[in-house]
Amino acid sequence: MAWNEPGKGNKDPWENKGQGAEVEAFIARLKANLGRVFGGSGPPQRRAGGAGGNPLYWLLLIVAVWVAFDSWQIIDERQRGVVLRFGKFERLMTPGPSFKLPWPIESVRKVDVTQIRTFTDQVRILTRDENIVQIEFNVQYLVSDPKHYLFGARDPDETLQQAAESAVRDVIGTSLMDSVLTGERAALAADARVKLQKSLDGYRTGLQVSVLNIPNARPPQEVREAFDDAVSAREDKDRIESEAEAYASKVVPEARGDAARIRAQAQGYKEAAIARAQGDSERFTLLADQYRKAPEVTRTRLYLETMQEVLAGNRKVYAGDGGNVLYLPLSGNSASLPASDAANPVSLFPPVSSALPALPATRDPRQPRSTREEPRR
Repeated sequence: MAWNEPGKGNKDPWENKGQGAEVEAFIARLKANLGRVFGGSGPPQRRAGGAGGNPLYWLLLIVAVWVAFDSWQIIDERQRGVVLRFGKFERLMTPGPSFKLPWPIESVRKVDVTQIRTFTDQVRILTRDENIVQIEFNVQYLVSDPKHYLFGARDPDETLQQAAESAVRDVIGTSLMDSVLTGERAALAADARVKLQKSLDGYRTGLQVSVLNIPNARPPQEVREAFDDAVSAREDKDRIESEAEAYASKVVPEARGDAARIRAQAQGYKEAAIARAQGDSERFTLLADQYRKAPEVTRTRLYLETMQEVLAGNRKVYAGDGGNVLYLPLSGNSASLPASDAANPVSLFPPVSSALPALPATRDPRQPRSTREEPRR
């Protein structure tokens, strides 16, 4: 049942709203204006057939409505709009509502410039020292130039994948395997990122590389055992070198200390030898002066003192004509004499201290110059 059909409960929905008359008046004015444009000056209801029966009228109305709605474009904050006029690049649209000419004059292609795109791949590369390593790398990138992204290259994403593999091969192929497998992968990844961005700019892809990582690098499975043996040998080499360095750091200071001690002992021995030589020369000079004054007395004195020094360290037994047994020397071994002889010791030599003049101290020629053991050279 229509809303304006008489009956119970059927009411005009525009009633008491004051808008129905205005809408009808607007439609009437629009029809009148279109009627005057396309033939006829009077109101539509007075013309024969009315404007509602003209197909051109409805076509133009549809075109007008379509133009009104197609001339505005809403661009999201994450997007940029590329405006094409008859298929040729015209301008870029920023986020927000923007006006454009209706299709087919102008068209808009939206590009997301904030989306982080990811590419991951694994490749086998021959290093500079002729070793094969399996490299896993991933690239994160986004669109920096919508115009170049749409029209700079035929397939920007495919171009990035091939350029990324080429950059990684270039960096790893000029490096040694040890530097690739150890902690230098971060520096190699940075170099590869620079090369990749340079290639993308040259190809005009409109892409910006944000991250390039090489998270894993390992030898192929076919040579895994040999590589493990090589790694183990390298670790053993590092361990032995560390132990040798620790031993050297311990032994070298001790050797230097011993060398310093030996040099100090040699210097002391040198000074002592010089002092003894000087003393001996001075004593000999004094003894020569005494000998020139009294040769016979000096000779006898030297003989007696020499015999005293020689016999003082030896235990001698002397049997006299009277049957007495004497133990020599008597001065220092009285405790070891028999009881009968210890009470009355007899000296073989008379005291010479009162009969001869005093001479400088002499040295036993059979004994070394010093009681200190001389170092062997």
